[in-house]
Amino acid sequence: MKIREAVLTDAKAIAKVHVDSWKTTYANIVPSDYLHNLTYENREQLWINSIPNGGVYVAENEKGQIIGFSSGGKERSGIYNQLDGELYAIYILKQYQGKGLGRMLVKPVVDALIKKGFNSMLVMVLKDNSSRLFYEALGGKKVDSVEIEIGGKKLSELVYGWEDIRKIM
Repeated sequence: MKIREAVLTDAKAIAKVHVDSWKTTYANIVPSDYLHNLTYENREQLWINSIPNGGVYVAENEKGQIIGFSSGGKERSGIYNQLDGELYAIYILKQYQGKGLGRMLVKPVVDALIKKGFNSMLVMVLKDNSSRLFYEALGGKKVDSVEIEIGGKKLSELVYGWEDIRKIM
């Protein structure tokens, strides 16, 4: 497996991983109509807009195919003043999960945050998403629980934080 910074030409492959991961990860959590209506094209546009800002990393398999990605940067909500960085997203195709790729994708985000002078980080994860256990295994501590709405359904989202991101890896 190879981890590298994303380039604009990766947007289409990242979008495919994003949509496919949502459909497997959030089945039975997020309304099926919402998942059914996710499109590669819409997500590709999101990544075309995001990649030039930096902080996006991809995981490639032995064939050079993108099988996962992560992104992060400055904490976006402005609510959690004690946590200055944020892991925005990390998605891995189902067949590649549980092989250590998650840790490999968190590392460049943490390294970039440290390089920018950030000391702490948060991530938001749906309470019913078993991936929350991954963040707990990385030492994340629950700092908050918020209610969000996806596809007309109210869901609980947990906020995990790390006060010292140097201790993650």
